[in-house]
Amino acid sequence: MCDKDTALPVISNCSAAQADAAALTSRRRRLWELSHTCHCPLVGVGLPLGYLRKLVGKMTGGRVLADDYEVHVGAVTECGARNRLSEALQKELERRYAPVILRFRGAKTKEQVAQLWRTAVANGDVSGAFWAGLTHPRCDAELEEQMCRDLHMIQHQAGACVRADMGKFTALQEENARLAQELSRLQLRGQAMLQEKTGELERQEALLLRTRAESIGKDSVIDALRAELAQLQSAIPALESRTRLVERLAQMDEREKDLRQQIIELKQVQVKPVSPVPAPAPRLEAPIGGKLKMPIRLVDQSVLCVGGRSGNVATYRALIERVGAQFAHHDGGLEDNANLLDSSLAAADLVICQTGCISHSAYWRVKDYCKRTGKRCVFIDNPSISSLARGLQEVSGELEPAAQHAIED
Repeated sequence: MCDKDTALPVISNCSAAQADAAALTSRRRRLWELSHTCHCPLVGVGLPLGYLRKLVGKMTGGRVLADDYEVHVGAVTECGARNRLSEALQKELERRYAPVILRFRGAKTKEQVAQLWRTAVANGDVSGAFWAGLTHPRCDAELEEQMCRDLHMIQHQAGACVRADMGKFTALQEENARLAQELSRLQLRGQAMLQEKTGELERQEALLLRTRAESIGKDSVIDALRAELAQLQSAIPALESRTRLVERLAQMDEREKDLRQQIIELKQVQVKPVSPVPAPAPRLEAPIGGKLKMPIRLVDQSVLCVGGRSGNVATYRALIERVGAQFAHHDGGLEDNANLLDSSLAAADLVICQTGCISHSAYWRVKDYCKRTGKRCVFIDNPSISSLARGLQEVSGELEPAAQHAIED
């Protein structure tokens, strides 16, 4: 890459006429062909100090013990002539700034080279442009001096900037140290909080596992109890029927207690001395639990029959209507709506309750209604036709003979 021909003209070492002739050629100048004033800024700006020390050590065959300034001065001195070090520096500068050299190659006049240089200065990238401009065939002594001046001022500005940057750098170092301490404190706090949250999470997980285990245990107990209940239900046939019978027995016990209480009340009433009273009116009255009595008149009266066998309803109707009364029937809640019972009771003048064929609920509703309102009610245990006729005879002893005969028939 370096030109070994020593016969080529050297601008810095030739007369002005020879230098101008060389400038008109198309060959780029070499490092040792430049003026000595260009070597110092070129080496200082174009090559890093670390690479320069390495290259000098390689050329001297040992470790460089000199300081940076001595290395720089020695390299600048060696650039004045063609030697191993100057040729190595030439190769490195050509390799390092090859793209910039290619850009400057398009310049055909001195003014174009100067324009490229000014553009590089404005952009702040002068290292490669300084080398490419100095070695360009159209760079004369005037342009070379101008470039050196510009670079000198740039270095002064760079020094001022470096000093300002050093102040900023020191402040940034202090700020960095403070932030590092704050970061360390926050990291310690974060680690402590992380450990606390980790411990809390472990406790919650343990509690969750324990709760799940308890839930599984309860589910197992429930399944076992269900299996045991199913086994007991299968072992006891007709368990539901027995349960209903037990409930019915309890209801019957309650009814028996109520009847016993009524018997006691009736006995107490019979024990009291009865004062002479005038002869009764030609209408019989039937006691309703020792309470209010009302006369019985079946002609044009409404008789409600509650309960009884469904097959005897027609006979019940014929028997009631034969004595001139109006017949109404309610089956006691077996099929008819139980809510209709109250309205039927309110419309009736006489109620016949057949206790053998009636629901428990309907029996108590009939008894309670008649007791509250004083309405005459006859209770018949046997749902037969003859029992109904005897009940009517008890409450209609004062009926006309025709009515009595109709009942007996």
